[in-house]
Amino acid sequence: MFISTITRNEIKKEISAAKAKHSDEMGVIRLLFAPTEITEANFSDVCASYSHFSKDDFDTVVIVESQPGSHEKKLPMPSKKVFSTHLGEVPANDKLRNELCDEDDDFFIDDEAYSDELSFYSHLPILQTVLEDFSVLSLQITDESPFIVKELAYSLEEILASRNALIIFCCDFDAAGTDNLDDIFELYEKNNLSGLMNRLNSGEVKIEGAGSFFAGLLVARKWGLKLHRKEIGGSSYSVFGEVQVQPIIG
Repeated sequence: MFISTITRNEIKKEISAAKAKHSDEMGVIRLLFAPTEITEANFSDVCASYSHFSKDDFDTVVIVESQPGSHEKKLPMPSKKVFSTHLGEVPANDKLRNELCDEDDDFFIDDEAYSDELSFYSHLPILQTVLEDFSVLSLQITDESPFIVKELAYSLEEILASRNALIIFCCDFDAAGTDNLDDIFELYEKNNLSGLMNRLNSGEVKIEGAGSFFAGLLVARKWGLKLHRKEIGGSSYSVFGEVQVQPIIG
């Protein structure tokens, strides 16, 4: 994995260079849609996305990603007490993990979908560089059906609404097509949640991590977030969910 070869100083250098180019005009960001893997090609652009955060911004970070397959548990969370990278250890948010299990029967503390190749491990070293004194929660979606996606979104927006938490939804838009994405974001702006779910259910949207993407849209909609799209590498995007004083009127 490319990110495991990057030093803390190299990440800091990219973050600092990106910070110098903006003035944090987007305000408070609660949600980030980010690539499933950080590579040499998108490293600088991903660091630019993370440059909008400061060391004390969040107490915990939840990283959501799709791992569709034959796993029995629909929304598993690894049982690890700490997560380790070449930059050190970060504690798991065990309390939040247990709260999610209490919230809905589809959440489980289970390692079946866990591996060292998770998108989680692409993003953790950058988080370790940008933030201080934070905990993490790794969450996988093994069933991308609309019912499971809606259950996940409901639980996250309900439990995390008043907490100092960032949610990262891992997904890649490369194969989706600009027109397709424009249509989806238009549905979001119009508060057409049934339309969004129909798009997910149709299977026509070619997004790697579609379940994660649509869950993020539902959370952002419930919280009334303004979405900002930032192009990465020509055909991929990071999307920021910015807190507004007044919710979007659909």
